Formats: sequence, structure tokens, C-alpha cells
Amino acid sequence: WALMLLLSVAIYGSHAPLLTLCKVDGAIPFSSTSVVVLVELTKLVLSLPFLLVGAQEPLAAAVSWRHAAPFALSALLYAANNNLVVHMQLFMDPSTFQVLSNLKIVSTALLYSLLLRRRLGPHRWLALLLLLAAGVTYSCGGLRGPGDPGSTRLHVTPVGLLLLSVYCLISGLSAVYTEAILKSQALPLSLQNIFLYFFGVLLNLMGSVWSGMEGGFLEGFSPWVLLVVFSQALNGLIMSVVMKHSSNITRLFVISCSILVNALLSVALLNLQLTPLFFMAVVCIGLAVHLYYGVT
Repeated sequence: WALMLLLSVAIYGSHAPLLTLCKVDGAIPFSSTSVVVLVELTKLVLSLPFLLVGAQEPLAAAVSWRHAAPFALSALLYAANNNLVVHMQLFMDPSTFQVLSNLKIVSTALLYSLLLRRRLGPHRWLALLLLLAAGVTYSCGGLRGPGDPGSTRLHVTPVGLLLLSVYCLISGLSAVYTEAILKSQALPLSLQNIFLYFFGVLLNLMGSVWSGMEGGFLEGFSPWVLLVVFSQALNGLIMSVVMKHSSNITRLFVISCSILVNALLSVALLNLQLTPLFFMAVVCIGLAVHLYYGVT
């Protein structure tokens, strides 16, 4: 279990540096829609062997639209958020998005507490607020380029704030709703994953056709892009295990701890420099883990 969580931390933390390595002349050469479709398709394909190996009864007895239908809403929420992230960039700069998107920690925790009726004591709420502080602190300037003065100026329009609120709400709702479905059904996780990823592939393919993708589906792909696709697919499978057998709160801690991996890889691969804000973020994460889990 610990190794699986550490692998997830490593994948989350390596995502941004890998995307940077994918750039050609400073620009992303591939379609983000194509990557999302391939990630969902890879998760679907990887789930099939687990289902076939672990099947204890005929699959036909377990496959029912009554079981599958709830995952359509979950896939729709995830697809909506993926598209919302793209459109939000029109109303705010990337730095602002990185800072303010940390608010999804609060929205996820609130919905987790309200919808799943899991009471979080004062110490645990303080721990989650420390995670929020760590994310905001790191986003505001935990890393700095050699010629970068290090100051972060935020720019966001009123429409951007509205979209950001919707993004944080959908992000928390999709995670909590998916956890509720996974735990409420007495089905193998691999089968539940197949339901979810089938709808994910279908909805994202429909979205790519609707948006009229320019160029070829795999245009601009490289070995680095394929590594991004595989790593994100693997992480999706790990997160399904976390939500089935643990909780979204554990997922939030994994995402926050990935800051450490992101920083170290950025220093090693991109020649960026750590700033005092990075170490403040590390302290906040350490205190949060101690308060929530009692780990010293």
C-alpha cells in the first residue's frame, strides 16, 4: 500500500516536468484532447486483464446497466472539468490558475464531509488548511528560473473567478461521487473501472469530434508524450484503489506531497532553483500529515 502511494506521488510530481520535456520550441505540439482520450483508453485496456484474472463468477451475472449507469455521470463530470481547465486559461494567467486551483482541496473536503457524512475534527480541518497553504505557497514561487525575479503577479477576470468556482465544485463533486459509487457497489474494482473508463472514452471521443480537432489524432506525439499517457493511466488506476479502499482525503495528501517530487525533478531537469517558499510548503505538508494521521 505504501509503495503504491509513493508511486502515485512520483507520477503526480513528474507530470509537469514531463509536459515541459514534450514541448517543441516552447509550445505543446499535440492535442490535449487526444492525450485525454488515450489515457482513458489505456486505463480501460489495463483494467481488462485484472478483471479476467480476478473474476470469481461469470461476468454476465455482474454486468448490468443498473450498475454501469452511475459511472456515466462520473465520467461526464471528469470530462467537463478537463474541458473547463482549457477554457479557464482565457480568463486568467497560468500562475493564477496554479495558485487558485488549490481551493479544490477545500471543496473536496467539504463535499466529502457533507455528502459522505464523514465528520472531520478541528485537527483534521487544520491539516487540510495546511495542505491548502502549502499548495498556494509553492504555486506563488516555490521554484524560480535563473533569470526570474521570483515575484508572482496574479491576473484573473470576474468570469475567470466564476469558472474557477465551478471547476473547484465539479472537481470535488466528481471525486466524492466516484468514491461513493465505488464503495456502495459490491462489485470488483476492475469491473467498476471498466464501466467508468468506457464512458470516459466515449464522452471524450464525442468531445473531440464536436470540437473539430485540427491535424491528425496523434500529431506531435513523441516518446515523452507516450510516457505521459501511460503514467497518467497507471495513476488513474491507483487512485481508483485509493478511493475504493481509503478515501479522497488520502488522495489530497498524495497530490500535495507530489510537490516535493515536482520540485526535485524541476531542479534536476529544468535547472530551476528552490526558494524559501518551497521549504515553507514542505513544513506545511509535514505538519498536515502529522495532524491528520498522527505521523511523526
